[in-house]
Amino acid sequence: MSSDLTFYIVTLLVYGAVAVIGCWGLDLQYSDTGLLNLSYIVSVAVGGYAVALLSLGPPEDESGTIVQEYFWGAALPFPLPFVGAVLAGMLISLPIGVVALRRLRSDYQAVAMLSVALIASALVVAVPGLLGGGHGLYLIPSPLKKELGLKSTEYSWIYAGFAVLMVALAAWVVVRISRSPLWRVLRAVRENPEAADALGVNVTAVRLSAFAVGNGLGALSGAILASFIGTYAPADWSYQETLILMGAVIVGGAGNRFGVMMGALLLPVGLAEAARYLPQFGAPGTVDALQFVVVGLVIIGFLWLRPQGVFPERKRTFDLDGQPVPFWSGFSKKGATL
Repeated sequence: MSSDLTFYIVTLLVYGAVAVIGCWGLDLQYSDTGLLNLSYIVSVAVGGYAVALLSLGPPEDESGTIVQEYFWGAALPFPLPFVGAVLAGMLISLPIGVVALRRLRSDYQAVAMLSVALIASALVVAVPGLLGGGHGLYLIPSPLKKELGLKSTEYSWIYAGFAVLMVALAAWVVVRISRSPLWRVLRAVRENPEAADALGVNVTAVRLSAFAVGNGLGALSGAILASFIGTYAPADWSYQETLILMGAVIVGGAGNRFGVMMGALLLPVGLAEAARYLPQFGAPGTVDALQFVVVGLVIIGFLWLRPQGVFPERKRTFDLDGQPVPFWSGFSKKGATL
């Protein structure tokens, strides 16, 4: 297999893993809890910048010369930069969530989240000494590449395997939540927060929990991407990227983990690859801009014709003890369906 083909396959695997993890985190917030988080890409960016800051080391070299402009850096061993990225994504949820989720209605929450995304992007570009400004951070070291001493082709397969392993870890997290009593609390908050509050559920705390876990998964996806491409800049996390992830959730089937995974592979990965084969026309960047137009049209089409997505969320039945009833079994006693 040629090196070019190897790099192409590995790139598809890594980008697919990044998209699936990111969409699962957004699905946990949107489908399970009813949070329309239009600032989700900020958590992805936090993960990308965090893994860079925790891997690059200080911005000065041994002679004191400034190599890159950023406010702080460390050189932690693997896997600490990825752990730090996930924690950073979860911690950033607290100030955003307290402001946007505590008192605002769902439609105002969406506007507040979008404002957060715009402010964050503008702030990073306007203050170059913070995170490299518009140029971003670069020369982000690949984890364990020097320690393993492998060739680039061999190491690329190792990193692709690591990305797939992180998908398995993310799948374990979202499946455990889907099968736990917490899922029913999240669903109650989504369907009728006033009724849930009347029953003694701390709605704000529940929303913050889902917000933090979802953003942690988003940060993990950003960390995997930044370590793979070796650079991270504001152009990689424009607010339109949230639209693509949201489109993947809607097309695949909100609330269906398998459907969301298929939507993630179809839109963020499949659409981007299809655009590579289009002939260039018009002004530079026209084809790239058309991707967002196509995503918008696909979202509108599915919302009109098939709002449940390709793989609809299945109804789940619980027995009187609150345990989920497998769909293949009979119903020996009455249960509740959600």
